[in-house]
Amino acid sequence: MDILHRKDFEQLITSSGTTHVSLYMPTHRVGREMQQDPIRLKNLSTHAQDKLIEFGVRRPEVEDLMQPVESLLSDTNFWQHQGDGLAVFLSPGFVQPFRLPHRFDELMVIGRRFHIRSLLPMLDHDEQFHILAISLKKIRLFLGTRDTITEVDLSEIPTTMQEVLYMDDPEKHLDFHTGSNSSGKTGNRPAVYHGQGTQSDEDEKKNILRYFQYFNKELTKVIEDASLPTILAGVDYLLPIYREASAHPELLKEGIEGNPDGMSEKELHERAWKLMEPSFEADKKKAIQQLGRLEGKNNDLIAGDLEAIVKAAAHGAVDTFFVPLETMQWGRFLPEDNRVVMEKEPSLDNEDLFNLAAVQTISNSGRVFAVRQDEYSGRENPAAILRFPI
Repeated sequence: MDILHRKDFEQLITSSGTTHVSLYMPTHRVGREMQQDPIRLKNLSTHAQDKLIEFGVRRPEVEDLMQPVESLLSDTNFWQHQGDGLAVFLSPGFVQPFRLPHRFDELMVIGRRFHIRSLLPMLDHDEQFHILAISLKKIRLFLGTRDTITEVDLSEIPTTMQEVLYMDDPEKHLDFHTGSNSSGKTGNRPAVYHGQGTQSDEDEKKNILRYFQYFNKELTKVIEDASLPTILAGVDYLLPIYREASAHPELLKEGIEGNPDGMSEKELHERAWKLMEPSFEADKKKAIQQLGRLEGKNNDLIAGDLEAIVKAAAHGAVDTFFVPLETMQWGRFLPEDNRVVMEKEPSLDNEDLFNLAAVQTISNSGRVFAVRQDEYSGRENPAAILRFPI
């Protein structure tokens, strides 16, 4: 599975001018439906090819553009490591697939830029967080969203205490194994060390601290997006030791207490989401409340229709755009006379105007919130808060 980083998103929104194809579809991690996923992508690709030819693109150009999809279809390893949704972006000389922890509706869009609106719920840090499950047996890292949890591959760094203590200082390394209780579960009791003398509580804490310090240092080398909020999960006496070892600025004060080795991913996700949900929704709720206050005053810092929002976004005037997820509107923005043309059907030369306004807002350092109608007072029209009147 892949992680969508900000730099990946910026690459997508800055690409424009030539033929761009955006494909979205749900995928499956296990089960019989997993075998149908390549067929679903093939059908989407065929649909895109037919539409491109209908739009007047020459068949050889279409075949060259869509050839990378054929390579994906035959890549067994690619299909064995899926998330909950697949997004594939193609333009001449460029292909970028993302296997993501977010379930997409099936969608194919052709235009002069990539269709990124379906990615917006993932883009906000409001929708992504890390869970760091620590025990004396091993450390695991998970990427969570509102609806999903996925273990992050840490195979490049040591994650067990025995590995870490040896790599940190082989001469001081103590042969280590995790204590177990009568039920056979590990990680709930202090470790047992074999060496000269008796392992005191203070020595034990020092070794655990070394373990966490070394791991934390190595973790920063393999995690590209260290700005995501992170929740610790572990038995109560380990949590403060890890906090002492870590300088992570986004480590939450609250954690999940208990042995994570005995928790399912479902339980970890449910307990983590209870901690994250209030802060995750705070920015969006504050923005929606601000929208309500401004609207109540007939404020000229509110744009309440799509045409006005597209124009404002093109001029860098949009501070916050509430983009609906349920509808699309095809059209074009003509900058030479500051005019928006609405069109009923998609073509190679128009685009979804909601997508255009979102791209322009983000490109000008504005905020974009993907919203459902029921999230902002059931209003039917889009809305934007402006930096200055237009």
